[in-house]
Amino acid sequence: MLRGAIFDLGSTLISNEYNNQWFKLRPRMVADLIADLEAQGLALDPASFAGAFTRIFADFDAQRQTHFKEVTSDYILRTTLSEMGLQPDGLDFPRALAAYFAFSESLWTPMPLVYETLDDLRRRGLRLALVSNAADNANVQRLIDNHNLRSYFDPIVVSAAVGVRKPNPRIFAPVLEAWQIPPGEIVMIGDTLGADTLGAKNAGMKSVWVTMEADTPGNDAHRHTIIPDAVAASLEELPALLEKL
Repeated sequence: MLRGAIFDLGSTLISNEYNNQWFKLRPRMVADLIADLEAQGLALDPASFAGAFTRIFADFDAQRQTHFKEVTSDYILRTTLSEMGLQPDGLDFPRALAAYFAFSESLWTPMPLVYETLDDLRRRGLRLALVSNAADNANVQRLIDNHNLRSYFDPIVVSAAVGVRKPNPRIFAPVLEAWQIPPGEIVMIGDTLGADTLGAKNAGMKSVWVTMEADTPGNDAHRHTIIPDAVAASLEELPALLEKL
């Protein structure tokens, strides 16, 4: 019997037309970051900074995808400034990073029937939590509030805040500790086989792969090797599907 459901956030509860193609957004995001840094009085060469930040981000991103330890956007920014010999004294890092994420945040929209589905699951007595892989905790918290999702989930866990990423099972520890429910009575619901489904298996949980935005190279690579307990093509399918699990 299931007593709890853990949700992923991006491409599970909220949707973005760029769906795992963030490289297309990165130039605009970096330009917005540079504009804010300059507005705060930091003297820099925009082209050099953009090149360094993009390179360092890519290096750390490759590391976190294999080591499953989170590297935060704050750390990436500080590393870039240090490498370039820039002195960030007095710099408002949260403000600069909010500027960096602002455009991407404006592109997210709720998945169809997300609120109706979450309401239904709560009525059925399931406890709900959210566990998200993301390099910036504040970015995720804003997205949660922008889409009126906070009241549904307790706890909310972001990899940037705890230091590890799915599929490392340690990221689920705050949920297990808060709920005191055996892992076998919890289901992980997400769009990424290599993070959400494998993370659930590593933690001894059941898993549901939601496929609304799951047509990605990463999922294609794992489609025949990481097998979820169930597959849902929409959030609307979840209540009945979880009953069967």
